[in-house]
Amino acid sequence: MASKNLKFNTKTIHGGQQPDEAYGAVMPPIYQTSTYAQTTPGGHKGYQYSRSANPTRTALENSLASIEGGEFGLAFGSGLAAIDAVIKLLAPGDEVISTDDLYGGTYRIFKKIFEKFGVVFHFVGMQGADAVRDKINSKTKLIWVETPTNPMMNIIDIKAVAALTKGTDIMLAVDNTFATPYLQLPLELGADIVMHSATKYLGGHSDTVVGALVVKDKELADKLYFIQNASGAVCGPMDSFLVLRGIKTLHVRMQRHCENGRAIAEYLKSNPKIEKVYWPGFKDHPNHHIAKEQMKDFGGMISFVPKGGSYDDAIKIVEKLRVFTLAESLGGVESLAGHPASMTHASIPKEERLRSGVVDSLIRLSVGIEDVDDLIADLEQAIE
Repeated sequence: MASKNLKFNTKTIHGGQQPDEAYGAVMPPIYQTSTYAQTTPGGHKGYQYSRSANPTRTALENSLASIEGGEFGLAFGSGLAAIDAVIKLLAPGDEVISTDDLYGGTYRIFKKIFEKFGVVFHFVGMQGADAVRDKINSKTKLIWVETPTNPMMNIIDIKAVAALTKGTDIMLAVDNTFATPYLQLPLELGADIVMHSATKYLGGHSDTVVGALVVKDKELADKLYFIQNASGAVCGPMDSFLVLRGIKTLHVRMQRHCENGRAIAEYLKSNPKIEKVYWPGFKDHPNHHIAKEQMKDFGGMISFVPKGGSYDDAIKIVEKLRVFTLAESLGGVESLAGHPASMTHASIPKEERLRSGVVDSLIRLSVGIEDVDDLIADLEQAIE
């Protein structure tokens, strides 16, 4: 279905989709096959081998491109597989500028995998574009942005960073996992690549692991398709089906995530036993005005620090939660709580974690779509 002029809520359901040609199935079938019959060598219906392409994955990739306002979507076996493909665009000696507050798995693949192949990484606070500008040189080939960042919810001005790359051969990639295209569209703000851990909000049900890239430029897409096929880190048809199903309710889920997130952020801020709350919807949150400009709402991700809290205090709180589940990941319909220092960001050296604000007492919440009164009561009993 042509989706250029559809509004977002309609794109999540119909964008890039059409009934299956074989029997008119409304939902794309799960093509659980590794290979495809050919009438003569090279004579096929667009599919030869499912590492290269699979009809169910194609349906997902078309949907991804549609909801992000791109032209080309690529689905991978995980978000890190998608990141891996982006960095494989680079060569030894190339330099990358990244935010100093980012997902621990991204930091790990940058530092532990690609640095030993000669790619140089600079980690800077990106709340102001000047810090990025100061690091740009003739070897800079990629700027890697997360916004909101994980777990400090820092807001980076995508448009301002994109302005630094215009007229250069520097690519701008934005991890849009926390915001989703429901809240912000990085390609419209000047990014070249959008990345998702589609495991999170796009899938939305904590039942699959998938990564995604979306781009507008065909030459860049062709390079990424080559890497995707050559490296083979693709998602299977069942995972593709599950994420495509999840995308169809993204808009209604995100609305509730945002509503619940706002209520819980305000509850935590008013609680005298909480020292700090990090949520971009607060007027005193750093770069709140940018979040208000480039995002539709402020999302369901919140981090907080108990007053006078220690590592042990944070652990006691997350262990006492009953409606929130103590678990890795985020973005599912159920509310999750995590302790970044020992979970998602444990791979980052402590001194670097502390420099970016990830203290041992920091707790990160992924606010789900349950009744918000039950969520607040659960937090209250755990904190009290």
